[in-house]
Amino acid sequence: MKRVLSLVLLSAVIVAALAGCASNRISDDERLALYRAHAGAPVRDFQYFGSLNGWSNLGDSALAVWTKPGTAYLLELAGPCNDLDYAPAISITNMMGRVSSKFDDVIVLGGPRSIRMPCRIETIRPLDVKALKVSEQKLREAKTEERATKAD
Repeated sequence: MKRVLSLVLLSAVIVAALAGCASNRISDDERLALYRAHAGAPVRDFQYFGSLNGWSNLGDSALAVWTKPGTAYLLELAGPCNDLDYAPAISITNMMGRVSSKFDDVIVLGGPRSIRMPCRIETIRPLDVKALKVSEQKLREAKTEERATKAD
């Protein structure tokens, strides 16, 4: 009986700790707002070197793509893109090494659905990657401080 009670108590502590960590996470809406705040004016297209250096989904209708370590773009899609939240990979259509808004698509790869529906790129905005990283870190620190204040 003591062993069962100890396991239940340990489980409760772990759940509480994980819940505390979860509140430190930046939500998709907060991240999208942060990325929009650090995005420049819309551009028609960008150079694509055949592969991405990285990407991050920002909800079901926006994502950020890195073409090089210090070069990133905010892509806002024409509508919701199925399975973008769960995609292990994406591909981007292009014409002669240029990705263009209103013409090219994001395609979700490896998701649970077998049909790949293209998601039209509505706008492309260059990101200030350095400022974005600083702001993201400050937001995480503010959430940590807020959580610590609530715990007191």
